[in-house]
Amino acid sequence: MKKVWLAVLSLAYLELSMTVVTAPICAYGQARCHVPSLADLFDRVIQQSSRMHGISSDLHSEYEQYFFPRKNLVGKHKCHTYGILTPDDKENAQRLGREQLTEVILSLLGAWGDPLSQLYRSMSQDQNQDFNHHSNNKALEISDMVHELREGVAIMAEKMKLSGVLSNTVGSIAPESAAPSSAFSFYKQGQLNSVDHHDLLHCFRRDSNKIKNYLRILKCSILPGLDC
Repeated sequence: MKKVWLAVLSLAYLELSMTVVTAPICAYGQARCHVPSLADLFDRVIQQSSRMHGISSDLHSEYEQYFFPRKNLVGKHKCHTYGILTPDDKENAQRLGREQLTEVILSLLGAWGDPLSQLYRSMSQDQNQDFNHHSNNKALEISDMVHELREGVAIMAEKMKLSGVLSNTVGSIAPESAAPSSAFSFYKQGQLNSVDHHDLLHCFRRDSNKIKNYLRILKCSILPGLDC
């Protein structure tokens, strides 16, 4: 029963993400149907994470050029995800076990749900319409994408648990517990200013790049023969 439930979730995720396949996707493995494999899910989350990082990088660059063209910006630059221990390079990421690396990815994605929602709301209320008319769509898009991507990684983790690749404890920690509560409270206070917006975009660009790279490393540790 759990396998059928997971197949249905995998189907829903891939259809939501508009994955193109050569055969129809279906949950129960009927003739001429394509049951999403672990490789399918990895490909989709990696594609989505790359797109999310690209949009966040563009938005960060556009924001700097519009509001801080002379680069004379002094911000906090202490990202609210500082409490999540993340490998600083490929070699250290490869040394982590599959469970640990999956937990890091899920923790980073979970830690960005509320801050990105608040970023979008704050930018929507900003009076600088010349910039925000164009940027709001991107802010909303990355806010939606981080939720969808966490759901996709969670579904993928469940599939790996059923296959015996991951232990059943992976993903059992609530995302909010991965980052300090004081860091979350910063984003739940009143109106954010332009420096706060910049700091959020700076930090998310950094973390989205980590997520993208960690997913590729995780894929290669589990499916080493595919594009590694």
